[in-house]
Amino acid sequence: MWTLGRQVLILCSLGLLARASLFDDILSALQNATDCASCQSVLLPPLQTLANLGDDAWVGNMTAVCQTLQLADDDVCAGTFNRSGRIISHDLRQISLNGTTAVKLCDAVFGLCQPPLVTPFNVTFPKPAPTSATKFISSGRQPFQVVHISDVHIDRSYTVGADANCTKNICCRNFADETGPVSEPAQPFGNSHCDSPGILAQSLIEAMNEIGNDALFSIFTGDVVEGATWLVTEREVTNDLADWNEQMAASLNLTIFPSIGNHDSVPVNSFPRNTSSSGVHATDDLFVFDTQSAGWEKWINATAADQVDHNSGSYAIVVPGTSLKIISMNTQYWYKQNYWLYDSDEQISDTNGLFEFMVEQLQQAEDAGQRAWIIGHIPSGKADLQHDFSNYYNQIVQRYKNTIAAQFAGHSHKDQFEIAYSDFDNQTAETADSIIFIGPALTPTSGNPAFKFYDVDPDTFEVMDAKVFMANISDPTFQTAGPTWELYYSARESYGDLVSAFTNTTLAPTDSLNASFWHTLTEVFESNDTAFQLWNTRISRGGAVTPCTGDCVSTTICDMRSARSENNCDVSTPGLDLRRDVRSVGRRSESFECEGGSIGDLLGGFIDDVNSDESVVRTRALQKLNLERDIA
Repeated sequence: MWTLGRQVLILCSLGLLARASLFDDILSALQNATDCASCQSVLLPPLQTLANLGDDAWVGNMTAVCQTLQLADDDVCAGTFNRSGRIISHDLRQISLNGTTAVKLCDAVFGLCQPPLVTPFNVTFPKPAPTSATKFISSGRQPFQVVHISDVHIDRSYTVGADANCTKNICCRNFADETGPVSEPAQPFGNSHCDSPGILAQSLIEAMNEIGNDALFSIFTGDVVEGATWLVTEREVTNDLADWNEQMAASLNLTIFPSIGNHDSVPVNSFPRNTSSSGVHATDDLFVFDTQSAGWEKWINATAADQVDHNSGSYAIVVPGTSLKIISMNTQYWYKQNYWLYDSDEQISDTNGLFEFMVEQLQQAEDAGQRAWIIGHIPSGKADLQHDFSNYYNQIVQRYKNTIAAQFAGHSHKDQFEIAYSDFDNQTAETADSIIFIGPALTPTSGNPAFKFYDVDPDTFEVMDAKVFMANISDPTFQTAGPTWELYYSARESYGDLVSAFTNTTLAPTDSLNASFWHTLTEVFESNDTAFQLWNTRISRGGAVTPCTGDCVSTTICDMRSARSENNCDVSTPGLDLRRDVRSVGRRSESFECEGGSIGDLLGGFIDDVNSDESVVRTRALQKLNLERDIA
């Protein structure tokens, strides 16, 4: 139970008894911030004043606010603010509260602002697009196979018998404050309230070996570390990354080309820019690059491993024996919840030179007559990818659209796709020119564990079919005999006839599932609700189906057509709490669904809970604080 004595101890240890009024100002500001203007004028000023007292003062007071308002368990409040809170405190000391960066911060942390208009920036290219682009034509040869896995979120502390029904965003652990009777004992192979046990990850590898026995290679689009983000340390993240690399190296019979996810650092989402001032956490991500450079070298060779170290986690490699280049991008430097993006009023258009690296690699591929796959964790069209960076990224995609055969991502935990267009104001099958395949997750928190299996044309390197294999966690034998991995559906078989009937054409054997195909499928979804509902069931592999009707349908189709995030139809709304299901049913927007435990969840929760019932929240705070009398 949170007690007054603990509040006294926190404030005394920080020398803040005389500043109780500032604490009260913050509570009041949280109650009165209702829109973007009030976020900048009412909420940010006392938070900046607190930040100017130092990181310890900011962390201590915000932890106390979090615990006072009971927005999460005490340990979650303390751990979250002690990690990511120091970055936001640093941000607030660096920026003006009436600038564009403050608007972006209000959007990312509180959901009170909509993203501002894109800051104009033209990516520089070494050469103009060739007037006669190389034509990559299928000869009808037998496709080769590629396995795509994502978001494994392996919890090495998963404990069989621990409670799967807890008060945190992941369960199935022996948490120190969980002392009551166990209501739902965790079973060996996982639970929908918990991240993946190691044995489930091993089952995935075995399925990849069996189903992908003849596959040429596999790709992994990031997120190894589990969701107890308020507890993770550099040591744990290092061990988790190394353990997963070693587990794959020991058991997987395929070469794997990996990417870094936003959970694969500490604090979660923390990837400082090389322009960030020195100080707390300023080199947080360097250990990640060292760990992955060493762990991935066996698959990506020494040259690419060196690129991981020196290109902020990104690398490029030509798949041996082919003319396909894999370009793996660390998308976290464009991620809205990477709070290092808000420590300057200056617009930094090419963070850490990643766009320059991407352009260089694509230009080399174009000059060599190669095709390229772009792989990375966060799809460029998600609402939690900053609009500026998504716009600049899309400029590169459009310049090299004839070189890029396909793109692959994860992060949402869902089986999805996004389309890029040469003209986003005229979205048609003719202007659709790049497709992002989004892989489902292993973790059961967002549906049944699954992976994708692609048939790939050896001449064009375009995807001919995308098949989803999944293990049904509701199967009576899942926990006893272990997961049974089965084909869930084939995109070509399920959607090919729908597209053919809609266009009154035939999908030829040499026709790929390219961007035009997927755009036409979105037109099918607009007119055929049965087809759309089938897709809606499949995005979670039937394991956590969320009803989608009315405006939800149009918004979802809009998002399919939005590989540039400024074009999606998601709207930031106040509040995202830290209850157990936040990772699959986030209330701010669908693009935040995979995150639980970040500081944005807690701070957004302030706004949501305070505005939902101001009198109850205020009474709760005063009952617990009573600073003006009881402290004395």
